[in-house]
Amino acid sequence: MTLTNRPTAPALGGVRTNGMPAKDELKLAARMRDKVLARLDPQLDISNPRIVRQTIEAMFPQVVAEENAAISRTERVQLLEHVLAEILGLGPIEPLLRDNTVTEIMVNGPRKIYVERGGRIEKTEYTFENEEHLLRIIERIVAPLGRRVDESSPMVDARLPDGSRVNVTIPPISLVGPVLTIRKFSHIPYTDADMVTFGTITPEFIQLSKASVEARLNIIISGGTGSGKTTLLNVLSGYIPSRERIVTIEDAAELQLKQEHVVTLEARPPNIEGKGQVTIRDLVINALRMRPDRIVVGEARGGEALDMLQAMNTGHDGSMSTLHANTARDALRRMETMVLMSGMDLPLRAVREQISSALDCIIHLERMSDGSRRVVQVAEVQGMEGDVVVMQDVFRFEQAGQKDGRILGRLQPTGIRPKFADKFEKAGIHLPGSIFGAGMEALLRK
Repeated sequence: MTLTNRPTAPALGGVRTNGMPAKDELKLAARMRDKVLARLDPQLDISNPRIVRQTIEAMFPQVVAEENAAISRTERVQLLEHVLAEILGLGPIEPLLRDNTVTEIMVNGPRKIYVERGGRIEKTEYTFENEEHLLRIIERIVAPLGRRVDESSPMVDARLPDGSRVNVTIPPISLVGPVLTIRKFSHIPYTDADMVTFGTITPEFIQLSKASVEARLNIIISGGTGSGKTTLLNVLSGYIPSRERIVTIEDAAELQLKQEHVVTLEARPPNIEGKGQVTIRDLVINALRMRPDRIVVGEARGGEALDMLQAMNTGHDGSMSTLHANTARDALRRMETMVLMSGMDLPLRAVREQISSALDCIIHLERMSDGSRRVVQVAEVQGMEGDVVVMQDVFRFEQAGQKDGRILGRLQPTGIRPKFADKFEKAGIHLPGSIFGAGMEALLRK
């Protein structure tokens, strides 16, 4: 029997080297866990993992002896780690949380656990014993947060202590059993150099985006789910000068700014009684009273879009946010819809005028079919022509085929100098004209 804890191997699943069926392995591990739990002192402080681990390690040899199981020393250590994961961690998915190659964990009922690695989804051989086992782990996540999940409240958003985002959906909403989705939190944030290595951005894009942030352009980052919006927002936020006061607003705190003067605000869901909710919109309105130099909103989803636009139009330039959209043009339509969700009875033209005067630039990302994330469009918001918001692409991704399943291509300048380049000059930032395309250097000299 091999009860491995490595992320590349199954956890309590399959037939092992000594021929023990998976169901017998599960039963053995469950019996050992139950015996350990029965012997633990009810007064033991389980919030101290070191003490709990030492206590379990001391009693474990006796538990193994009582089972009279023919297991090797290595297998005994692996069983101990499994029991510790069940008592202190998140059970079968604990190894996946420690695996740095896994970016997302998706549990579809007790028997199907999927992960995302390198932008691709794959099924693992990890399993829970049954629905009760999975619900017990879910309860361990939400209980310390003062949340509950039951038939009256079958959907919950939460956050692990390390910052990972969690969504729970249980029956009767889910027809496949309890569903647990964890977007893992990166302890070491990606840098712009990392993103160049991944092929997400180019050195020219770094020059342009750094100048855009320093010149206080208002920027929206758009893209689909898992396209890398928050990661790019974190990179761009890093270009904000350290002398400025930054207020960040998020549903779940993910941004990791290195500047000294940063105020981090996080939305709060309602408590068990349905009270105490603090929305993103509440935080945006409150942030305007905090004398911010910059407001960075993790994601705009609703009526807070209007308050953001008004802030951008009333002296709080240099603000940034993300939103879900399929293209840069769709991002403008989404922004219109969100403003209309604010409850203000505004004519559509007035909404578009607000958007066109507030926004300078939209950066759009895509997660491509090979799993890679790429910036595919950098568009300038130029203003209004009639009732239409005018946009112009400054950079566009040009695909050059595929090789070994990998999409080839590069983010290329369109050869058009954006109007917001004038803001660079006013800010004392001088970019080479070649950034915007071949031949621009000579054109700018004329």
